[in-house]
Amino acid sequence: MRDPIEGMIEIEFPDEEIAKIVYESVRYEHESVPYRRSRIEFTREGRRIKLRFTAQDSSALRGTLNSYLRWIKVAIDAMEF
Repeated sequence: MRDPIEGMIEIEFPDEEIAKIVYESVRYEHESVPYRRSRIEFTREGRRIKLRFTAQDSSALRGTLNSYLRWIKVAIDAMEF
């Protein structure tokens, strides 16, 4: 059995309000999507959103991170006029 893949991605936004809007936009997806081969701790601290992850394999990691990063990008794009 392989060791799990672990890591963290931290995204810093220009201000706390933008981070809060993006976090709240993605939180519903975070709470409603079950993952079997990976886990993500999704938090916000001030202007930063943090993704701490553990995955059983690289495919699970790629799929999970792609989902989160896509949701974050959609939230950011929705704020741009």
